[in-house]
Amino acid sequence: MSDRKRSTALALASALAGTAVLLAAPAAQAAVIDVQYDCKTPIGDKSAVSPIDIKAVKEGSGYKLTMTFQKGVSSSPIELGKGAMAPSAVILVDGAEKASVPVSGPPNPEAVPAETPIKITDLSGTYTPKKSGKVTFTAGVLTIKAMGTTTTCTPGNSPKASLEMDVEGPAGTTAQSGSAPTDGTLPQTGPEDSAIALGTLGATVLLSGAAGVLWLTRRGQRARS
Repeated sequence: MSDRKRSTALALASALAGTAVLLAAPAAQAAVIDVQYDCKTPIGDKSAVSPIDIKAVKEGSGYKLTMTFQKGVSSSPIELGKGAMAPSAVILVDGAEKASVPVSGPPNPEAVPAETPIKITDLSGTYTPKKSGKVTFTAGVLTIKAMGTTTTCTPGNSPKASLEMDVEGPAGTTAQSGSAPTDGTLPQTGPEDSAIALGTLGATVLLSGAAGVLWLTRRGQRARS
């Protein structure tokens, strides 16, 4: 391989590698958030705080969400037998789009003694984004059904998001597509967006230059032959 061809190949490889680094998706930011649940129970109002953890795993065109309760949030005046309690909840999505994702979990695997905080099993559901962009996931209303009764627990402390991450919607859809922001301001791009744009532009210039060098090299070889 000639020095000119070797230089062209190195330039092309560097451009592609640089672009791949710039376009890599940032890691998700997760946190365990204390959520104060105010519960309406058959025997009166109760409240309790439970640390909440939300995780997301890519599955096909969507994301499997798992909501974990580290403490119980309500109790029963009587013992709940095995499998007597069925929990469900809502995870609120905000950011690139707004949505409510229903999640549910298996019944209690063991009997729950009377006046003992009910441990909520892990709740899971599927979120399929309609737009690409950064979204947050926040704990919403929790519902506990047991012994023919329904207990509704609402977050009363305006909890922060448990998870923030970039998601991929259908091809060609972004948070800015279709309409302007509702607050009347124009979309703004940050340093990260500028870096990606500059990286892509730089890669395009290098690729164009590489193509020109290869074309000139081949043309010169044909002329000599």
